[in-house]
Amino acid sequence: MKIKYLCLLTLGIATACSPASKVIPADSGQEYQYLMTIGNEDIPAEEFLHVLSKSRDFDDESQKLSNEEFEENLSLFINYKLKVKEAEALGMHKSEEFRREFETFKEDLKKPYLLESSLREGEVRKAYNRLQEVVNASHILLRFPSNASKEDSIAVYNMAKKLQKKIQDGEDINQLALEYSQDPSAVKNKGDLGYFTALQMVYPFEDAVYELKPGEVSNPVLTQFGYHIIKLKDRKPNPGQVKVSHILVRTDPADPISEDHAKRKITDIYTELQKEESSWKEVCQNFSEDQGTKQSGGELPWFGVGSFIPEFENMAFSLEEPGEISAPIKTPYGYHIIRLEASKPLGSFDELEESLKAKILRDSRSDLIKEQVMAMQKSKYDFRENLSVSNKVKDIFDNYLPGDLEAIKNEISHQQLLDSTLFSTQNGKKSVADFIQFIKADEVVVKPKAKQFFKPWYHKFEEVSLNEAEEADLMKNNESFQLLVKEYRDGILLFNLMNEKVWQKALNDTSGQKTYFQDHQEQYQWEKRVGALVIKVNQKNYKDSLYAFLKEKPYSGDLKKKLEERFLKQEPLAFTMEQGTFELENHPVLSKVDLGKELQDLDVNKSLYFVALGNTIPSGPKKFSETRGKVIQDYQESLEDDLIKTLKEHYIIQINQDEKNRIANIVVKN
Repeated sequence: MKIKYLCLLTLGIATACSPASKVIPADSGQEYQYLMTIGNEDIPAEEFLHVLSKSRDFDDESQKLSNEEFEENLSLFINYKLKVKEAEALGMHKSEEFRREFETFKEDLKKPYLLESSLREGEVRKAYNRLQEVVNASHILLRFPSNASKEDSIAVYNMAKKLQKKIQDGEDINQLALEYSQDPSAVKNKGDLGYFTALQMVYPFEDAVYELKPGEVSNPVLTQFGYHIIKLKDRKPNPGQVKVSHILVRTDPADPISEDHAKRKITDIYTELQKEESSWKEVCQNFSEDQGTKQSGGELPWFGVGSFIPEFENMAFSLEEPGEISAPIKTPYGYHIIRLEASKPLGSFDELEESLKAKILRDSRSDLIKEQVMAMQKSKYDFRENLSVSNKVKDIFDNYLPGDLEAIKNEISHQQLLDSTLFSTQNGKKSVADFIQFIKADEVVVKPKAKQFFKPWYHKFEEVSLNEAEEADLMKNNESFQLLVKEYRDGILLFNLMNEKVWQKALNDTSGQKTYFQDHQEQYQWEKRVGALVIKVNQKNYKDSLYAFLKEKPYSGDLKKKLEERFLKQEPLAFTMEQGTFELENHPVLSKVDLGKELQDLDVNKSLYFVALGNTIPSGPKKFSETRGKVIQDYQESLEDDLIKTLKEHYIIQINQDEKNRIANIVVKN
């Protein structure tokens, strides 16, 4: 992905998108002024102002440009537009590679501007606000019979209303749940769900609970499981998350003796933990029966309210200080002793935003958002459906299997419906032929069932068509989006041109590199150099022994290795070293040495250095192999200069001085 280059390539001036930038749409009816014309293309003055405004607020006098900076930016802008113009002239914008890359970028660029994004942001905010509290509720679930008729559904609803009335009249919801609820867990918990928070229940259930006050009973709430009657018992601030360790002694419900044995064992373990010399980890490893955690001291991951069974969770959240150990508690798994390791409050919105978005994408509210988006799009983009045609097409589809698309098409053609309009938006009409081609293209994920072939494909066709209408509306009427899309489009073209004409050419043209090196030999010269070992002393107590060692060993290529063997194996941080051939003037330590002394100590920036010197090498030309990287870089710059020169000769550039002065009055310091 070439996104990392766009910050540099999109004009080479600034980066972030400025919401304050303005460009006048071509069809707005306003007079559209141009800053310049390159070849046959007019470049709007507002496009240049948009670029300049990215990293500066020109309402602030201190952020305005000098005349020199303005002219430099204008020159860069001209060069940029010349390169984009040349890329288009070479047909780079028509290539399949460009189309794919640009469409990928555009999909990402438009997301913040879409109706769906604003709705999803609202759901994320709502979920985070709900996370501030935990709620305690009980419920009764009434399921629908299999293959339920409309009458069956009404009967279930009426029963739910009767139970609601009983609870409101004072009957105990938990006793009623034991008698009536069809939630399998009601046999054990009597419908008591304990404490939970947002994103832990199905969305309609959560929505209903958070609308209740403690003591209130809901109307029947419809979910995919059936009708629920919910009573809210309590709501309180979310305590955040805890990290605990535990020791488990299991029980076997089928063996009465195991209960008594487990109770005695957990009591003995708890007594052992009270001893001052006891080790939690050792006791856990020796006695815990949770095979998945005992070797790590019983440690469990961080968790919040609603993540564990209530008995365990309630005790975990009752512990206050890290290291505090609970008394033994009973759960369906057996007996536990819990130790608090750490606790932390609920994270900030910024910390939780991405995880909330991911959860909502997997949640049923994601489908709800899509339904709301489609309803808003249909209203905003003047969606009109031709029901008589769509019903006829549906009837034809329902007589065939999904694989019989050609037969379906032939039947539709026979009934002269291919060119008929299914629906229209302000973006245009969609015909039956368009719909069939959409299915044949198979570019979207649709999983139709036999005898339900038409409905899912038609719904997806509507969805894609409405999204196209929304994108077309953005491109026509949203100035910020127009500028951003153009910026990325031109940035990709610029990258492709530079990559072909400059960067890769310079990298691959070995002959050109050598010719450039030979023609510019004076640029590639060594200053006076010296072979040296430079030692920075980190621990001063090694100073004397280090100096004594160096005094007996003249400079050689293996001197560094000898020092490592002698000193650093025992004390690796005593000193650091660099050895090689260095230019004297460019080295912070060697620039200060006395070349007449083979061994010397220096104080540089309050640090002690020992320097062992070898042979001095006079200044002279570099070999190509010694400076190839710099040659390639310079060669690239030369190719770019040549490219700009050629483009300026090829394309006529005309500057509108009035518009240039107008922009200068906005961005240049007085």
